Amino acid sequence: MHRCGSHCEPITLQRRPVAVFSCHSSISLLLLFPLTTNSKESNVRQRGAKKAESRCGSSTARERKPPLPSDVAVIMYTSGSTGIPKGVIISHSNLIAGITGISERIPNMCEEDTYIGYLPLAHVLELCAELICVSYGCRIGYSSPQTLADQSTKIKKGSRGDASVLRPTLMAAVPEIMDRIYKNVMNKVEEMNWAQRTLFLLAYNYKLEQLAKGNSTPLCDKLVFRKIRSLLGGRTRILLSGGAPLSAATQRFMNVCFCCPVGQGYGLTETCGAGTISEYWDYSTGRVGGPLVCCEVQLKDWVEGGYRSTDKPHPRGEILIGGPNVTMGYYRSEAKKQDDFLEDENGQRWFCTGDIGEIHEDGCLKIIDRKKDLVKLQAGEYVSLGKVEAVLKSCPLVDNICAYANSDESYVIGFVVPNQKHFLALAEQYDVRGSRNELCNSKTMEELVLKAITETPLAAQLERFEIPRKIRLSPDPWTPETGLVTDAYKLKRKELKTHYQKDIERMYGGK
Repeated sequence: MHRCGSHCEPITLQRRPVAVFSCHSSISLLLLFPLTTNSKESNVRQRGAKKAESRCGSSTARERKPPLPSDVAVIMYTSGSTGIPKGVIISHSNLIAGITGISERIPNMCEEDTYIGYLPLAHVLELCAELICVSYGCRIGYSSPQTLADQSTKIKKGSRGDASVLRPTLMAAVPEIMDRIYKNVMNKVEEMNWAQRTLFLLAYNYKLEQLAKGNSTPLCDKLVFRKIRSLLGGRTRILLSGGAPLSAATQRFMNVCFCCPVGQGYGLTETCGAGTISEYWDYSTGRVGGPLVCCEVQLKDWVEGGYRSTDKPHPRGEILIGGPNVTMGYYRSEAKKQDDFLEDENGQRWFCTGDIGEIHEDGCLKIIDRKKDLVKLQAGEYVSLGKVEAVLKSCPLVDNICAYANSDESYVIGFVVPNQKHFLALAEQYDVRGSRNELCNSKTMEELVLKAITETPLAAQLERFEIPRKIRLSPDPWTPETGLVTDAYKLKRKELKTHYQKDIERMYGGK
């Protein structure tokens, strides 16, 4: 399509309203591909006045026209986690700038590397990762979150997951996937006998100390962590995390048990996925590295939230990204939505991300807040919903959590997907009986889970007004298929609010 001078709009139909896509797009050809490979019939269909044959195979077909750098390559829709998805216009020059910047932080890439792709191409991180692999001649194997590892939901017990078979050397992962691996492995550690568990913890803590000193631990890697590393094939040399914050505990676990650096990246669809990535030798946690070679980063004061570039010890403010990777704007969008894109006196384009960051002495960026996640309570306190979720999600009892606050109310509430194993153990401890659905609807279990979450040592990182006062337990996990999270497993707050509207009214109504 690019060789013909056309552009494409990758979407996953289950994750966003088809009506939005249809109204925005001027479609002449629509290709539909199956979610599985079991279909025996062709899934290629046509939409528009002209048949595909007449466009591509007849004598009247258009002459191929090489694209210009300024031509549109892709219209990529945002995840819609904070509202209606927006079509981001990405040019060929944007793509080249983005993949140039990202690839510069991945050392020694060559045709011997193998990349495992499991995110849809409608996600900018996956698009850039695969384009980088193609440009370096790397192999690409395709998977899905449901078949990625041996313990994945659609892998038959005793069978091997895609990663075990493919044995990738490179992988781009969203934190949700890493969190699952971390919790599954630690659950297995808890089930070990005393000697095995002691050996694992001694080796784990020893390797943490050596990593802090910049030393390698080949003996520990071979004797203790080899089996865990084999969950992703045993050859992974670099993991790249993006799309959401990665907890320090999960990052350290991946560093230790998978014996490879974890690069945390920060970028948006509007910046072609490029912004910052930590250096492969940087083992610090909670930071996303310095700016890539394709862009610049600056901070803009956000006085209402109390963030200023003059703050000490670190400058803080809204993150602006500028450079050739900043895209052309939103497709068929109202003018006020284009205000996030700016152009300075030198003609350089900037994008106002809406994320709040601080810049450290070594030039590395740390994401500390998000403007759209900040809610002012009735008494005037500001609550960062993302911060609340990041802290409480580290609790073993929590698989997923969404914090919610209303400006007309004085406290925070939450929706929690409990971890199956720890949830049932808690119910057994207090002799509460029933199915998972019945337990999740039990007021007693709500109180027990809330008590366990709020009394965890991690909750000390929160102010008292930030801790949820009431919660609703969800018996079902939030997956992209439910429409409550994106393909990168980011919360879709609007959809979650609609889904739990009756529970919100109950928790704020005092019933």
